[in-house]
Amino acid sequence: MWSIQPSLSHRRYRGRTCVPEVHAQTLQERFVSESPTRPSRTGRTPGPTGDVADLTPDPGAGRRTPEGDTKDLTPRTFGWILLVAGAVGLVGSAWLAIERYLKLIDPDHVAACSLNPFLDCGPAMASWQGALLGFPNPFLGVAAFPVVMTVGVVVLTGARLPRWFWLTMLAVTTVAMGLILFLVWTSLYALVVLCPFCMVVWAAMLPLFWFQVVHAVQEGYLPASEGVRRLVVDNKGTLLAVLYVLLVAWVFLEMGPTVVEYLQTV
Repeated sequence: MWSIQPSLSHRRYRGRTCVPEVHAQTLQERFVSESPTRPSRTGRTPGPTGDVADLTPDPGAGRRTPEGDTKDLTPRTFGWILLVAGAVGLVGSAWLAIERYLKLIDPDHVAACSLNPFLDCGPAMASWQGALLGFPNPFLGVAAFPVVMTVGVVVLTGARLPRWFWLTMLAVTTVAMGLILFLVWTSLYALVVLCPFCMVVWAAMLPLFWFQVVHAVQEGYLPASEGVRRLVVDNKGTLLAVLYVLLVAWVFLEMGPTVVEYLQTV
């Protein structure tokens, strides 16, 4: 027979194994510190520093994001806008470039977009405003719109382009939009005739410009208050429709009376 010595009274027995009490506590503390994600019986999980993190269900967990956040311009949508609008602009520019080339090699050539006295590409291509940089303006679109389409494809792949790139592209697009407004003014007040394929380019430039502004405001590239940011981002589609309405109204208000007067004399 053997007896427990008084010096071993601080030990405790687990089956056939005798583990000192102090050593058992040390093992428990080490287990807690090395297992920060192991849940305990109380339903609480030790934190990374040995603290206990509360696992009580969060009343706000699983809720939908605020409604404003769901209206953000997503990269996928933005990429498709750049790709599709760039393709439409390229078609209009390429057709005008071809018609301009055919006119150069054959002065008697009648452009396919010359439909009537008010819808005719000829006067626009023959004017000095049609070659502001010394060569036909459509060549600018033929060179620029494929770049826009390429950027759209890059965005669709999930790539994140730097801030300076987006600001540079927005600056170039703003200059191009200023050129479009000048050409619209020229068509309405100087030539008093509309170029059908020019209008295709106008229609493509509006969403290209506007959604770049929306993207820059949303991402914080352009300084804006939270109220302005939410106004622009949440109502981006409505505001684009307003831009189209203003453009169409401008054309009809200026060309409408002239067209009506012409039809009365026919």
